[in-house]
Amino acid sequence: MRIARSILAAGMMAAAMPVAAQQSAASAVAAEAPTAVEPARLAAAQPVIDKLFPVGTYQRMMRETLDKLMVPMMDSVLEMPVSTIAAIGGLDEEQAATLDQGTLAEVMAIYDPHFRERTQRGMQAMMTGMNGLMAKMEPRVRNGLARAYARKFTAAQLDELSRFFATPTGGLYASESLMLFVDPELVTEMQAFVPELMEQMPAFVKAMEAATADLPRPRKIEDLSAAERTKLARLLGVKPGDLREPEETPNEDVIGD
Repeated sequence: MRIARSILAAGMMAAAMPVAAQQSAASAVAAEAPTAVEPARLAAAQPVIDKLFPVGTYQRMMRETLDKLMVPMMDSVLEMPVSTIAAIGGLDEEQAATLDQGTLAEVMAIYDPHFRERTQRGMQAMMTGMNGLMAKMEPRVRNGLARAYARKFTAAQLDELSRFFATPTGGLYASESLMLFVDPELVTEMQAFVPELMEQMPAFVKAMEAATADLPRPRKIEDLSAAERTKLARLLGVKPGDLREPEETPNEDVIGD
């Protein structure tokens, strides 16, 4: 059962990877509040951003990413051996070595014959929904970029960039600079790295376990005080008596039915 859960979890990870690939890594909140931007530098930065990040850039990137990055990345994970996936899920190396060398795609095809199509349709639906959200977000990104450029470059430097972007070569570079990150040449290299990354995951998991080995284990529901159970139940939207331990009910939700 543990092997099956590990394999299924990896299957779900393959479906989630594209979404994660589209999201920006969370950055630490700056301890220092940003100072005011000089109006002249901000004005000089705006034409630069208009060239580097024209309206519709996010939608274009997401459209390109789905076909060129997300689907190939998911396929790459699905073609990994079951033994590698099981090791990532926590199975020890000796047990993993005894598994058949079939692929994750073969396993998922048994659990869900329509897994690949279901996942691709789901990605497409999510991307379609996100396009509208990103269109709303884009003006704020452009404003933030303009302020960032105004802080990093002087007005003279920004004017120099604007003059370069006004040339045929500069204009082409500006319009394509962000799209280069979803170019097939780069995507191919990233895709080739996925199997190696997945093979290293068991070692990463062990390193994480070693780094936290001296910490107390997480508490169970039975270890919580009545007040803590009440608060936890309220946060999860259930009754205190419906709280469940995930390791005791692997096929049920943590918060009950």
